[in-house]
Amino acid sequence: MQLFRKKIEKVCSLCAYCTKLNDESALCIKKGVVNLDGKCRKFSYDPTKRIPLKAKAPDFSKYSDEDFSL
Repeated sequence: MQLFRKKIEKVCSLCAYCTKLNDESALCIKKGVVNLDGKCRKFSYDPTKRIPLKAKAPDFSKYSDEDFSL
């Protein structure tokens, strides 16, 4: 998921109007208590609420010890 892509999934967990209460619900300024996976027409994307994916660990199995020596 890119930070500023054109097509953003419109869910309450990424909305600027919502504050997370627990793992399932959020408090919305516009709608009150809502589900985190809910959505509405007042959605405004907040990039600071996005949780980035973890980077994959590099695979060093294809290299031998000789590749790392001088």
